[in-house]
Amino acid sequence: MSSWLIKKGWPTLKARKAVLLLLATLELSIILAQFATGVWVAVGLISLAVALHQAWATNIFTLASDMFPKQAVSSVVGIGGTAGALGGILFPILVGSLLDKYKASGNLAEGYNILFTICGFTYLTTWLIIHLLTRNAKEIDANELF
Repeated sequence: MSSWLIKKGWPTLKARKAVLLLLATLELSIILAQFATGVWVAVGLISLAVALHQAWATNIFTLASDMFPKQAVSSVVGIGGTAGALGGILFPILVGSLLDKYKASGNLAEGYNILFTICGFTYLTTWLIIHLLTRNAKEIDANELF
């Protein structure tokens, strides 16, 4: 979709961010999983969330190659991957402690509700950070980096 917008004349960064915002908004649908009354509704919502995540990831990786000189793209993506790995370490700790707390209080479902809500809003929060960091984006001269 962002490529289509670019072909229609949109600036590259604006097109990528517009698609990311759309995907982040659609990703809020995962919050509905906590209200699913049937297993297939839950599977459908989780499947939609995973598909949206893949579209998000595609645009994020492309955004890095749009914004940075080719000599720096692998480093930028590597830094992002490191941050993602740290999140992959810390989030399960949060999940475990949150579910333990709610299981002990006899309301495990509430713990899952909180987790689905966190997951839903993560993409909008990330989009906001990207937007704030790229508001005054300008082309970088690769010679200034090395």
